[in-house]
Amino acid sequence: MRIHSFWLGLLLVAQTSLGDTLTISNQQGQPLAQVMVTRTPLEVPAADLSDDGYTPHGMTNTSPTVVTRFSDAAGKVSFDASGQDHRYRVRAQGYVDAYFDQLPETLVMQPMSPEQHIASYPSNVWLSQLSFGGDEELKKTFQLNCAFCHQQASPFMRNERTEEQWISVIERMNTYGARLPEDDHAPVARLMQEEYRELRENPDRVPLPRSWEDHLSGIEMTEWPIGDGFSQMHDFLLHPNGYIYIGDNLFDRIYELDPDTGRYTVYKVPHDPDMSLGGIMGNRFKVFPKMYNYMGVHSFAYSKKDGNIFITPSMQQALLEFDVETKKFIVHDMPEGFYPHTIRTDDQDRVWFTLALSSQVAMFNRETGKFKTYDLPARGFMEWLTLKSLPVLFSIDAEKRPTPSPDRESTGLPMPYGIDVAPDGTVWAARLYANDIARIDPETDEITMIDFPYNGPRRLRVDADGNIWIVAFQDSLLVKYDPATEAFTHYELPVVNELPYALNVDRQRGVVWVNGNQSDTILGFDIDSESWKVYPMPRQRFFTRDIEISEEDGAIYTTNSHFPTWQSEGGVPTLLRITPLGG
Repeated sequence: MRIHSFWLGLLLVAQTSLGDTLTISNQQGQPLAQVMVTRTPLEVPAADLSDDGYTPHGMTNTSPTVVTRFSDAAGKVSFDASGQDHRYRVRAQGYVDAYFDQLPETLVMQPMSPEQHIASYPSNVWLSQLSFGGDEELKKTFQLNCAFCHQQASPFMRNERTEEQWISVIERMNTYGARLPEDDHAPVARLMQEEYRELRENPDRVPLPRSWEDHLSGIEMTEWPIGDGFSQMHDFLLHPNGYIYIGDNLFDRIYELDPDTGRYTVYKVPHDPDMSLGGIMGNRFKVFPKMYNYMGVHSFAYSKKDGNIFITPSMQQALLEFDVETKKFIVHDMPEGFYPHTIRTDDQDRVWFTLALSSQVAMFNRETGKFKTYDLPARGFMEWLTLKSLPVLFSIDAEKRPTPSPDRESTGLPMPYGIDVAPDGTVWAARLYANDIARIDPETDEITMIDFPYNGPRRLRVDADGNIWIVAFQDSLLVKYDPATEAFTHYELPVVNELPYALNVDRQRGVVWVNGNQSDTILGFDIDSESWKVYPMPRQRFFTRDIEISEEDGAIYTTNSHFPTWQSEGGVPTLLRITPLGG
């Protein structure tokens, strides 16, 4: 029987002492439950940011600890005494935000006007009303290529633009890594202009977002702001040594953060002096005023043997190792393959990761120091030819390198993306653009390809029973694959038009956690009961790409990785932890 202590913990009402308590009501004097109250220290610790506005290598700073709690059925929310001065923000669906430098004993929330209320809705409900002229396939193509870095229907995106301006945006996004087919540029630009304008003029068509629910009064959210408005805290790692390691993908830095104190030390990933900005991919972000990604810190995994951390540098043909004791980086040059992506380790201390551009899975054997690559099959001759020509293409200077014209099938780019190792040692990977998953037997090297009957398998994880859990990105689905029966089962997400980037499985407690990057949520799916719980994020435009789970208490961690970060509320990335009160 699985342990459900986390879910039980979420139902506990906070029993705090020696703290501040606020009682919240509406204008009729009725208590308001599920009101989000965020406490931020007024005094921010002084930080050394002398490296072009960033923390220098080896320097330790302290991030202010931001705490969010929710009111209970009696409208009460309490905070532990801290001995510090704080600023409080009080937020409830349909009510105007309230701000205080000292927490009052009571608060009467003021209702929003209809216009204010609709404007406060998260991006996903606005996105749900874009029909792209009734062309469902065009909308899915748009979502696949244009919603994996930032929210699509946010206030920044809903602004009036000419068709020419939209085309300019689309072309720039394609240089960043999107692959919207050229034939779709003009139709998408026209429809974005027309349909956003129609929604702005008729906002009553936008549906209500999901209401916040009573389980929220049993949790606490903690945030640690790190980096700045140009950073991208892409992936991260909850390490057994108690630290969280967060990678700034755009500035080649690793943040080693102690959640007990908020203190973090920054380690700058070294690169060869002759490397160019953007690595072998070239500088795709020329319009950005600050950029320092020679390696492209991407995904993290740790060795169960010695705790060393392995990192995929997406901009190089290499694998990074970080020694958690000496704090030194080791670069393992890789003989083949392009764009190291998602990474995992197995019980034999082997390191597995996807090679997104070359359609391969790589394995690094720590005992021998050797790499092995597994070629995933091409979907046709032209794709095979494109993949085989990659070494020639990457031998050309990035400024002069030709790029294949994308089509809706993404010919030439099946893109192995998520990867995980099952309890029995089998390796599973998902190909985002090919709509299939790969099974690799490490003992025989046999590769089995399985058609994925949905769209956009991005990241995947394996549960304690060996079932594969996969997010279907543009189909807004959570999918389970049972290898024993070879059956797929899909589950509708509890919020509309969500585009789930990733998930993780709490194997001990039987919960699948899904990133709700368009709806400002994290979604928890209980496997046994097949029921959902939804957790709103404490900031708007909170785009998450990964989830880590504490084995000790079931707390979950994620990062705000919206790109560009300055579009997020607060303008800086944060590491977020959700814990049960009293847990």
